[in-house]
Amino acid sequence: MELIKQIKEAEAQAKEIVDQAKAEAAKMAQDARTKEAQALEQAEQQRKEAIADAVAKAEDAAKDEVQTLKSAGTDQCRHLETAARAKMDTCIDEVLRHILHPGS
Repeated sequence: MELIKQIKEAEAQAKEIVDQAKAEAAKMAQDARTKEAQALEQAEQQRKEAIADAVAKAEDAAKDEVQTLKSAGTDQCRHLETAARAKMDTCIDEVLRHILHPGS
């Protein structure tokens, strides 16, 4: 009888150990899923930050390029205006000479 009692106690202990192992395995699996979800969320956040940083840098570079092109365009307009004004005086003198002294 004592032997049967010991066997039943051993079976109960074995069942308790198995149940504890299952519970621990389930907790470990849940912890792993939680860590995976957190890692994915962190990776997504880092990706968004990297994209935002790249966009901001591109916008800054584009603004700088626009400013450079505007400055170059303004300088070119001034240069053309200066060149045109210099030639305008010569043209006016030539037109007046033809008007005031036709045939010469």
